Amino acid sequence: MFSRRSLLALFAVLTAPGIAAAAEQAFDAETFAAAQAAGKSIVVHVYAPWCPTCRAQEPILRKLESDPKFSNVAAFRVDFDGQKDAVRALRATQQSTIIVFKGAKEIGRSVGETDPGSIGALVDKAL
Repeated sequence: MFSRRSLLALFAVLTAPGIAAAAEQAFDAETFAAAQAAGKSIVVHVYAPWCPTCRAQEPILRKLESDPKFSNVAAFRVDFDGQKDAVRALRATQQSTIIVFKGAKEIGRSVGETDPGSIGALVDKAL
């Protein structure tokens, strides 16, 4: 069994800025297109490490991604500064944008949202 202290330490490591969620993967156009073609539910987080709003969204998304009901949702992180082609293709005008797709169809988007309930409602649309 894990002690409370070791669980808290693990939580601190997993929620540290710059560490991607276990279910989240770096955005790759081919993998994203394949997920869309397969009709998968998809969540895209347009992220910048210097963005405090992005860092506030990160543990909320991580918690949602760890929920078993989202186990079949593909989660991608787009680097706002380093993946400008993807940012343009997704029509994301700023970092801290969360976009939800069902297959190739965009079904929801938020920018700058940090309320867990609102983000949860947005991600629920993917199911």
